[in-house]
Amino acid sequence: MKHRASLRAKETFGHRSGPVFVLRRWVSEMRVAGSLAILGAALGLTHITFAQTGKPSQSVKTQDAAAPLSHDLSGVWMQYPDGPAPGVPGMNAIDQRFRPPFTPWGQARFDAARPMQGPTAIAGQENAPTLHCDPDGPPRVLNLPNPFEIIQIPGRVLMFFELGHVWRTIWTDGRGLPKDPDPSWLGYSVGKWEGDTFVVETIGFNDKLWVDVYGSPRSDQMHLTERYRRVNHDTLEMQITMDDPKAYTKMWVNPPKLHKLEPKWEIAEWFCVVEEENAYSDAIRKPAGGISTAPR
Repeated sequence: MKHRASLRAKETFGHRSGPVFVLRRWVSEMRVAGSLAILGAALGLTHITFAQTGKPSQSVKTQDAAAPLSHDLSGVWMQYPDGPAPGVPGMNAIDQRFRPPFTPWGQARFDAARPMQGPTAIAGQENAPTLHCDPDGPPRVLNLPNPFEIIQIPGRVLMFFELGHVWRTIWTDGRGLPKDPDPSWLGYSVGKWEGDTFVVETIGFNDKLWVDVYGSPRSDQMHLTERYRRVNHDTLEMQITMDDPKAYTKMWVNPPKLHKLEPKWEIAEWFCVVEEENAYSDAIRKPAGGISTAPR
């Protein structure tokens, strides 16, 4: 089995120095990842390029053709660690400097948030959704300094995130967004090519997650747009735009964020484990003045 080093940040104020307590959360320091799990045989197949045609049957016909590099996004990608401040991981695909004003609903949600970092953090009172082992989802999962893999097959694009081992489907068979989707953690995503840019639109989110590590809210009215462009063989550009009229008074348009191709990396197995959360809470969080946040 091959191994690789992956940058990971811990999302808490205290950290565990011994092997007993393992908490994969975000803070300002990085650590080396553990051993990797090999992907399934299906994911080990050669990545298939695709062209957005709007018709699944035509997609099958085009998969054998040599698609231009700009329409091939496959591979494992890791964001460049150019954070907003020295020593801070790269988490600026969602940039606080461009956050629009909150609506009253959004302000109330933000005021109630107790993140694990940032100006509103209070040690021992953290209430981030991920502390309950809630699954992560867009756009937050796109902003964290962990690798993701893109796999292209006829009719859809798959994104595999190392954090939480989450996988996401982006439909590329020409379908539109549903009229009234059921709220979900990942939302419902469709994608298409506009020149050399792959445009992904997602709706149907629930309002249980934050969009960043600072507690900025996400509502069930969010319309998320992602734009992916392969600048060159080793570089992927991603831009995130959020239109959430329930939470923000304007659209939140972020500057593009660059990601580096890591051809020798594999996506590791990384799950939120309740026992680990409870053990950390008993040893660190409660003695620090907080309460246990993990489910029992």
